[in-house]
Amino acid sequence: MNERDLRVLEYDKILNRLSGFAVSPPGKEKCLALRPENRLEEVSRLLAMTEEADAARAQIGGSPMMYFTDVTGSLKICQAGGMLNMRSLLSVAELYKASRTMRSALVTSREDTPHLTELASRLTTHRELEEEIFNAILSEDEMADRASPELYDIRRHIRQINDRMKEKLSQMTRSPQLAKYLQDTIVTMRNGRYVVPVRAECHQDVPGLVHDQSASGQTLYIEPIALVEAGNDLKQWTAKENQEIERILRAFAEEIAPDADLFINNIRILAELDCVFAKAQMGREMQGVPPKINGEGRVNLIMARHPLIDPQAVVPISLWMGGEFRELVITGPNTGGKTVTLKTVGLLALMAQSGMAIPAAYGSEIAVYDAVYADIGDEQSIEQSLSTFSSHMTNIVSILKNATPQSLVLFDELGAGTDPTEGAALAMAILNRLLGEGVSVLATTHYAELKAFALSTRGVENASVEFDVETLRPTYRLSIGVPGKSNAFEISRKLGLPDDLIREAQQSLSKDQIRFEDVIANAEYHRQIAEKERQLAEQAHLETQRALDEAERVRRETEQKKEEYLRKAREEAKRYLQKAQRDAESIIAELKKSRKGDASLKEHELHNMRSQLQQALDDAKGQAVPAADQAEAPANLKIGETVALRGTETKGSVLTLPDSRGELTIQAGIMKMKVNVNQLVRVKEKQASRAPTRASASLSGREVRLECDVRGMTLEEAITQVDLFLDGAALQGLKNVQIIHGKGTGVLRSGIQNYLKRCPRVKEYRLGHYGEGEDGVTVVTLK
Repeated sequence: MNERDLRVLEYDKILNRLSGFAVSPPGKEKCLALRPENRLEEVSRLLAMTEEADAARAQIGGSPMMYFTDVTGSLKICQAGGMLNMRSLLSVAELYKASRTMRSALVTSREDTPHLTELASRLTTHRELEEEIFNAILSEDEMADRASPELYDIRRHIRQINDRMKEKLSQMTRSPQLAKYLQDTIVTMRNGRYVVPVRAECHQDVPGLVHDQSASGQTLYIEPIALVEAGNDLKQWTAKENQEIERILRAFAEEIAPDADLFINNIRILAELDCVFAKAQMGREMQGVPPKINGEGRVNLIMARHPLIDPQAVVPISLWMGGEFRELVITGPNTGGKTVTLKTVGLLALMAQSGMAIPAAYGSEIAVYDAVYADIGDEQSIEQSLSTFSSHMTNIVSILKNATPQSLVLFDELGAGTDPTEGAALAMAILNRLLGEGVSVLATTHYAELKAFALSTRGVENASVEFDVETLRPTYRLSIGVPGKSNAFEISRKLGLPDDLIREAQQSLSKDQIRFEDVIANAEYHRQIAEKERQLAEQAHLETQRALDEAERVRRETEQKKEEYLRKAREEAKRYLQKAQRDAESIIAELKKSRKGDASLKEHELHNMRSQLQQALDDAKGQAVPAADQAEAPANLKIGETVALRGTETKGSVLTLPDSRGELTIQAGIMKMKVNVNQLVRVKEKQASRAPTRASASLSGREVRLECDVRGMTLEEAITQVDLFLDGAALQGLKNVQIIHGKGTGVLRSGIQNYLKRCPRVKEYRLGHYGEGEDGVTVVTLK
């Protein structure tokens, strides 16, 4: 691709924007150096990698890229046997960490990122060395005490010496004998030695070494003689510290050296991955889509937008070519959007061939070109004595030499800048030559001759940009198949040019020119009417579809509410039935115990009682669970008839008949309530009278005791028995009862006590005292 053409199409601005999404400096450099590919297979790979990066971002929750710098120089120093400073080592460790993080994020069992996984699998990692460097080096100029045992011991000695010297100096500055000679009772350092500020005239009274003096010469900084030996020791240990730090830094460099080439390669891989994830993020920001690509010169852009224009202001265009025609001639007034259309097509082609998503609708397709040539703008040069026409013709000559059937050529105002007749003739010849060579061409013009050329030439098509004459504003909409009109007379009239001048100008036109422009105007008028009718029809269709969607949503919500209502009703019925089942099982268990003392009570009688209880439960179930298909309200209700509230076990008798709105009054226990007939179900008299009788008979014979023995039961069985036992005790008004669970493993005791904590009938509980069963019994006090 020619750098001039890239600049004209503002590809460099796209790269600057792309680099802003990169995380690392090498990634930014990779983005800025990006150039479009011209091989179909490579473009497919680049677009696939961008799609994979977008999928990975969605799954991970962001880019897995971490900040790193280009440490190639530092790695080569290690290879040469050199030593790195702490800042350089931290930068190498950052590279190690970025490599490890990227590899762990992409080299997984996922199957939707094959290209990224393959690329990340080439990354080398060294987690042990990475952690050693981060643990040893705290900042660019500070190494941790634990970097080595020797460094820890050296710094321990340094701290001890410093503490002794500070304590000695503190004593000296507080001493009246020395304080009177001091300029100030402070301790400072000069040249790495502890000193005190002594008045210059008193320096002979403070024995020691003078290390510095103030600017005025009135203060001397003296190291007291008593601290000289300790200061020398501090110097020696400090030197040892520096030697040990240097030894550690050299050891790290030696560990880095063997894998230096591998990590130099990591920098290249990470920069490429950083660029790929930057493409994915930029595509998200501009709401771009990955285009379909082909090598046959087909273009089908749907609602395409120029990526450098404000998304709130840009007008999308739809454009296609490469099928029945390979050349598109765009006409229309100035500032109507012709040049923007050229730049949009050219720039989106460059972006797609660089592996970027394009701002267009899904389904958009674009060809892969070996080059995109653009003759756009005025590049006249005074130094080279080139006029506007000459500069354009220089570019066109170069394009004619280099363009191939796989190229895209963009001409802005083809043939302009010279005599209109000659310019139009040259433009037609250029278009005809490129058409014969099979080159894809987009050209803008004002020449009527080119409009006629497009109408009469196979493989060439007209297009136009709309202009609202009433408001003197372009609409920026592109229409393919209809030539545009410059509207010079209408615009001049709106701007105030006298009508007589406009009529005189119109008389200068030939009859054929006037007829041709009238045909264009008439075609454009009817096209706009058809477009408005199409938009109205589409709007009506969308409104109808929204109404259908809303109706479907309401229907689904109604169905969901119905299902939820039935589900709750069934759950409530199930709870009642389970409670009744527990009561029934408890009665049978008591009867079995009674059977031991009553030989006349046979086993088959127990089975009969269980069957009768189950039948009663089945009858109750039939009444408790509402039928899903029972949607009709009970008809012909009579006063006194038994009904139930739909979805509940609440029953009542009818007091009044339904009125015109379907409302009536029923008596439910001591309460009278007004309900709608749709909320009721009819209860059969046989079922209504039989189930309660059986329930009362079954429960009336229960014996209330002061203790409940659950030894030998599972925890679930024991809790069921305790629940029934406490129910009966509460009904009889008992205050203190006992639960015998035995000592054993303690499972029953802890499980029952956990249940008692949540039981609303229990006031308090405790383990039995001596003589009550101790840990094998829990004594419960009821509310």
